[in-house]
Amino acid sequence: MINPQSSPSEITVFAPAKINVVLRILDRRPDGFHNLWSIMQTVALEDEVQIRLRSDRTEIELRCDATQLAADRSNLVYRAAAEVLARSQQSIGLDIELRKRIPMGAGLGGGSSDAAATIIGLNRLLRLEWSPTQMADAGQSLGSDVPFFLFAPSAFVAGRGESVRPVVVEGGRWVVLVNPGFGVNTKWAYQELAATRLAVTPLSPVQQNLDRQSQVSWDQLIAAAENDFEAPVFAAHEKLREIKQNLQNYGAEIALLSGSGATVFGIFTNEARARQAQAQFANESSMTAFVVSTCSGPLGWRDERPR
Repeated sequence: MINPQSSPSEITVFAPAKINVVLRILDRRPDGFHNLWSIMQTVALEDEVQIRLRSDRTEIELRCDATQLAADRSNLVYRAAAEVLARSQQSIGLDIELRKRIPMGAGLGGGSSDAAATIIGLNRLLRLEWSPTQMADAGQSLGSDVPFFLFAPSAFVAGRGESVRPVVVEGGRWVVLVNPGFGVNTKWAYQELAATRLAVTPLSPVQQNLDRQSQVSWDQLIAAAENDFEAPVFAAHEKLREIKQNLQNYGAEIALLSGSGATVFGIFTNEARARQAQAQFANESSMTAFVVSTCSGPLGWRDERPR
């Protein structure tokens, strides 16, 4: 059991969104999934996962301020908490509150980040002392993006998402995230990609060169930027192509679909230019545009000890 005199009884973990600066979908695996190769970066649009230990019961109770998201056993936060308790053979109750800020089904990894935040929070609350690799192993079965968030802020991601190699990205950037107000189904995007492309294109020489480095610059990332989902997704959703073009017209160094969409992001060298670009979408009632910085550290938390 946990010693209440030396451990926090409550913790809030901040779960950031991610963007895929590069997302290549490669060959199909024997298990039916595709191998991917991606460079992911967290950005400062964050959900909050608050976890409180309850010694008077053993159930997990989850509350969420997003009414469209089920707060039951199907929720990734609930599943992550149950996985940690099972692996650590702990029998203790949890009150978990999920406060959503990241749009759902948007290609920003919100659900996966929430799951990773839950694992990090319980690792601290329960004093498990799991390494990032151990935490990622617990998160791997929950979602392909979960392991990345346990090595954030920047990493190369390969395989199904289980192979994560942190990378140092020199400097920071400002990011405009434009969510069109609708989602793109990931399974559909994979099916469309497989049906429409003639062959798998190997990594470019620029991407291969990046894959050998442990420290990269934004200029290198921008030169390698690419998302294989853009062709099939833009063919079905012309509005997303327009958003990308507008971000480029408003001064973005690059603009790209994140994940399978539907969020499109633009990378800017400074906040003023990013906010000028954000303002261009203000009259689009169906859209939401955020201006955020890239993150420079791992997922953070705030904990409270019993009084």
